[in-house]
Amino acid sequence: MNILSSTWVPSICVLMAVTLATLVIIDSFIYISARYKERYLKEAAVELDDVLLQMPAGRIFDLSLAISAFCCFMTVVIFGMTGSGFSWVKAIGLGSLIAVLTFPVPRLVLRFLRIRRLAKFNEQLEDALGSMSSSLKAGFSINQALESIADENRPPISIEFRLLMQELRLGVPLETALNNMCKRIESDDLELVAVAIITARQTGGELTSVLERLAAVIRERLRIYRKISALTAQGRMQAGVIGVMPFALMFMMSYIVPDAMSAFFESAVGIISCIVAVILVICGFLVIRKITSIQV
Repeated sequence: MNILSSTWVPSICVLMAVTLATLVIIDSFIYISARYKERYLKEAAVELDDVLLQMPAGRIFDLSLAISAFCCFMTVVIFGMTGSGFSWVKAIGLGSLIAVLTFPVPRLVLRFLRIRRLAKFNEQLEDALGSMSSSLKAGFSINQALESIADENRPPISIEFRLLMQELRLGVPLETALNNMCKRIESDDLELVAVAIITARQTGGELTSVLERLAAVIRERLRIYRKISALTAQGRMQAGVIGVMPFALMFMMSYIVPDAMSAFFESAVGIISCIVAVILVICGFLVIRKITSIQV
């Protein structure tokens, strides 16, 4: 009886400890995933508004999960069909890594669309300032000059000016509407224009000459930006090559000498070396991108 009690009591205590630890881990995972999903939906909603896409943020999250699951499944299938030493541990590990890497793809696409839309807006802003200056010289008011830009079929600048005019028609002051537009677009050139218009209205300055000078400044900034972009193109390409080359080499070596690569991944030294190499590659990629990213 003493032997049974001495055996069962520690077993029950271990079982309770494992159960409580599992519940704590599950509860922490649910809490962290809920907070991450909330933050993901909030940031995705902002990015959707920036590119003017009428789509719920939850759809982007579902799309990310679908792409991640599909890439994980296809990785396991391809690895099982082409790999010589197939094992479920390696397949699931590689599939999980691919799933994590492909999960942020929809968000990256949204950011790319936002950056491209902002660049196109800045390019169109120079011509818009020239049109506004000509309208003011012709005797139009500032609201009529802004409305002439909104009536043009030149997205995205015409869409943003339409939103500006809608706020003005609803009774929003021009200063507040311009500040809202600057917050929505986050363009340095537009902030200069907004400050110039607000200052000219408050001080009674000549707005036409100010807009012409701003158009010249924006034109010069675009010229310098394009020149810098052309000069740093090689550096950006080197960053991409440095980031992709180690993984491509590892993939090729796994087909050329699969025995050596499998022994490399099965040893602790090989796994640690891979982790260190990935960290160094990422650091090198980020350093190169930082050097080639020059603000004008």
